Amino acid sequence: MQLVLVQHGQAVPKDQDPSRPLTDTGRRDADALASFLGRAEAVPPTVWHSGKPRARQTAETLSVGNAAAARDGLGPSDDVEPVAAELAERQSDLMIVGHQPFLGRLASRLLTGDPAGMTVAFEPGSAVGLDRTDEGWALAWMVRPGLFTRG
Repeated sequence: MQLVLVQHGQAVPKDQDPSRPLTDTGRRDADALASFLGRAEAVPPTVWHSGKPRARQTAETLSVGNAAAARDGLGPSDDVEPVAAELAERQSDLMIVGHQPFLGRLASRLLTGDPAGMTVAFEPGSAVGLDRTDEGWALAWMVRPGLFTRG
């Protein structure tokens, strides 16, 4: 199974808009990430997001014609254990678009068994690819916006 974890794109500050939609930069970064992942054939058929506008907008951009579905339990401060347990049983590839610190804790939990076991340097618009092997989860790749938007 392949899992792609994506931190939503850059969002408007809360004092400007409490719903925190994507900024123009956030939309451009999401478009660039979608293009990059599409060329790499790294967009799973199922995409989950937290339901917050910035995650939904990013997920809709990345889902490339697939349905992006809001899921409970993917908020910034949510416990990663229920999602980790579901992923242990899941057979099909998945993308989760969400927030820090949740994504970093989930990646750490999958890779080390401890949500605080390591730091995964997510930033807005970044993506991490994990593969589940017979031995457990393995880090396959990571990209940040600057890697595919420089030019």
